[in-house]
Amino acid sequence: MSNHGGDGGQGADETTSFMLQPPRPPAAVPAQNAPRHPGEPASHADTAPAHRRGEPAAHPGGVPAHPPVDVPAHPAPGDATPAAGSAHPAPRAAHRPGEAPGAERSVAGRYRLLGRLGHGGMGTVWRALDETVDREVAVKEPRVPDHLSEQERATAFERMRREARAAARLDHPAVVNVHDVAVVDGRPWIVMELVRGRSLGDALQEGTLGAREAARIGLEVLGALEAAHAAGILHRDVKPDNVLLGRYDRVVLTDFGIAHIEGETSLTDTGGFVGSPEYIAPERVLGQRPGPACDLWSLGVVLYAATEGVSPFRRSNTPATLQSVLNAAPAPPASAQGPLADAINGLLQKDPARRPTAAQVRALLEAAADPPAPAPPEPPVRTAPDVPPRRTARPGRRTWIGLAAAVVAAAVAAYLVLADPFAGPLPDGWSTRHEKTLAATLAVPGGYERSVPDPKRDERHWVGYADVSGAVWLDLALEKRSEDTSGDIAASATAEMYEDQAEFEERGAYDYDMPKAPRTIVDKDRTFHGEEAAAMTVSFTTDDREHPRPREMQILYYRTGRGDLYKLTVSYPGKGDFAQRGREVARTAFANLDVDRL
Repeated sequence: MSNHGGDGGQGADETTSFMLQPPRPPAAVPAQNAPRHPGEPASHADTAPAHRRGEPAAHPGGVPAHPPVDVPAHPAPGDATPAAGSAHPAPRAAHRPGEAPGAERSVAGRYRLLGRLGHGGMGTVWRALDETVDREVAVKEPRVPDHLSEQERATAFERMRREARAAARLDHPAVVNVHDVAVVDGRPWIVMELVRGRSLGDALQEGTLGAREAARIGLEVLGALEAAHAAGILHRDVKPDNVLLGRYDRVVLTDFGIAHIEGETSLTDTGGFVGSPEYIAPERVLGQRPGPACDLWSLGVVLYAATEGVSPFRRSNTPATLQSVLNAAPAPPASAQGPLADAINGLLQKDPARRPTAAQVRALLEAAADPPAPAPPEPPVRTAPDVPPRRTARPGRRTWIGLAAAVVAAAVAAYLVLADPFAGPLPDGWSTRHEKTLAATLAVPGGYERSVPDPKRDERHWVGYADVSGAVWLDLALEKRSEDTSGDIAASATAEMYEDQAEFEERGAYDYDMPKAPRTIVDKDRTFHGEEAAAMTVSFTTDDREHPRPREMQILYYRTGRGDLYKLTVSYPGKGDFAQRGREVARTAFANLDVDRL
């Protein structure tokens, strides 16, 4: 099975992906009260020229505009595909320092390229000026590597034509409008409206969405999918990077480049698939005939990622991700509650026949986007007492003794909190697990899955617990002094911590997808039940070409009087909702770790 879709950072030889990379840094989003060009209709607010206002032109977060198109890719004679010289092109200017190469070119004698918005292995998207109507547009330039065969080049160009045909069937405000398809030297240049804003994927890099906002965006994407399915089109690549957030709360579903149009021949190679693995429905992974339910599954994953901060099926590589899509049960949404949680849980049913219909999803999302206002509390009813209040009795000797005992108990509790500020009752759902082979007791959140080493392959002593999503995990390892024959075991917890830090600096850590020299913060003054210990926090970005993500680890080191070393590691995402959850897991696990005193 090969992956012909996904992120734009993949190799140029993967001819089925048109995902383009955003420029760095992303362009600013223009103010929503920016003036509209005189005479321009309100429905074209997203294409209002910016060059006359002095504001930077931006496509969503710099995300390349390869959205669906609304005109045929093969215009009939007389259609609005202007011939070169039919307009009045501006003189071609010389390349200026800092300007993208190719800017100021004129396409079809009408579209003057102003700057590059994004590019990938198969194309470049430009911000351009339509000099005929004096309007800024987005122009998608087809570009294929020179080493491709004629058949592969023809397939790439046919995908762009199919993108045009797919969107030409759609008439929906959540689909990008296409103004023109200009064929230059046999290559189709797609001219579409310039949506100012950023992608949902870029927005989620800054944090998760609230339930109401996620439901609002989901409703718009659902509307675009309903229009596509009614026209016999499957999108097949619904993901946050393909959802654009424009001005005036506009939401646009883009990139129909790998869409399947009913009745047309498939362009996918035998045994392959297109799309982003973590958003692909199980039936497509299994090679079954897809239907509208596969797009609804992808919408469910998008809503989960929007509210929880991470895709429930993302793993470190494509095969593991596809296995999780087929077999893993995602953790129930924590931030999404009520109708939105019902919509997400229903859409992520493995069996497409058990997923809700589009109409059922719409009802749930509408309820989540506009929940009923809570009823105002009734004012308390006060009644006059029948008899005057009795005078309070003066406390006697027994009362004073009881108060003194309470004060002593409070003082003892305050001392314990100051001595160990994290000790105390476990949070709801947590439990303690005594690991006999490690001679230790570990506090673990409810629902975490336990794993232990295979004694035939791994002679180390450890136990691991992980959230079912794989986002947060903890690991307790024991190095017994009696089993160390090299004499290299460190003399203290602090020394062991510094040895680990040196290894991270020099080699990183393969098991954690960690690159060299991560950011480390050491705490050599940490104590464990009043005894010497040490701790370290490690921050890094995973060494993963497909999905590099910020991660964070906290490690507690404790060496017993016998010389045995305990190392408790908690790992979690470095940003988003799961980051705060992971830090809380580390805080509670460290505070409640107990080692048997032999």
